[in-house]
Amino acid sequence: MQQTHTEETQFPNTPKRNPSSKKQKKPVKDVDNKMGYLFLSPFIFGTIAFMLFPMMYSLYLSFTDFNLVGSPQWAGLANYKEMFTNDPVFWESMRVTFFYAGTAVPFRLIFALLIALVLNRVVEMVGIYRTLLYLPSIVGGSIGVSIMWRQLFGNDGAINSMLESIGLSGHSWLGDPNTAIWTLVILYGWQFGSSMIIFLAGLRNIPGIYYEAAEVDGGTPLQKFFRITLPMLTPVILFNVIMQVIHGFMAFTPAFIITEGGPVNSTLLYVLYMYRQAFQFFDMGYASALAWVMLLIIGIFTAIIFKSSDYWVHYDG
Repeated sequence: MQQTHTEETQFPNTPKRNPSSKKQKKPVKDVDNKMGYLFLSPFIFGTIAFMLFPMMYSLYLSFTDFNLVGSPQWAGLANYKEMFTNDPVFWESMRVTFFYAGTAVPFRLIFALLIALVLNRVVEMVGIYRTLLYLPSIVGGSIGVSIMWRQLFGNDGAINSMLESIGLSGHSWLGDPNTAIWTLVILYGWQFGSSMIIFLAGLRNIPGIYYEAAEVDGGTPLQKFFRITLPMLTPVILFNVIMQVIHGFMAFTPAFIITEGGPVNSTLLYVLYMYRQAFQFFDMGYASALAWVMLLIIGIFTAIIFKSSDYWVHYDG
């Protein structure tokens, strides 16, 4: 008792240590964590319920025989074996999809870049032009636009009417296997607005001092484009290429509405074939296997593009 009294006398202003002070801070921190998890719970629940669980269940279904009515019956690798060895329509849809993505994606990106270069020079009313050119990307994937496109290229459509008005004969654009796929490619290129906006933002971020230095050195517009604009725009090109490749492989609505995969499967895109297997033939197990093959293909292409970016993408600084 005497020692304690002596310490209090020597240090009268020293606050007393409360051994439970640390424990009093923990409940506040725990409450903050719980509130954070509470606000995150809709996203976490949505991710698990609508993404992770369906993906894992479809992976399981890809190894089963399931017709949407009975219970899934385990089939092992039968679906994948049937796909690669005994399904010529699978290979035909794969060929059509690769051709579609290989032509439509570059067509859209090149067209979007050209329009962005033009808009980058426009000063007055650029917002109006940008909005009008972006509209096709908003409505381009809708069913209504696909119906309009089918009427436009139909036998009695506006395209044939214009050709006949100048003395040329019309053509069955949607009935000819050689031209049907090109109508879908043109539609995909027409929806260039989203890529154009991204390209335009990238062009606006290129410092003007580079172009001023090129003018002093006597650089031509073509030299400026290939020596300054294109290298500085490569990060934006990388992003657009990846996004459009994914969209190209996943295209469905135009082929489903405009051509229904015909004629003679010339526009049978992969996702349309997968849809037929799932909801027309009710072979959900086989459709799930098709979905995972497409996921693997998209993953491989994305990885290749990312890996190749080390050689052609240039970052400022």
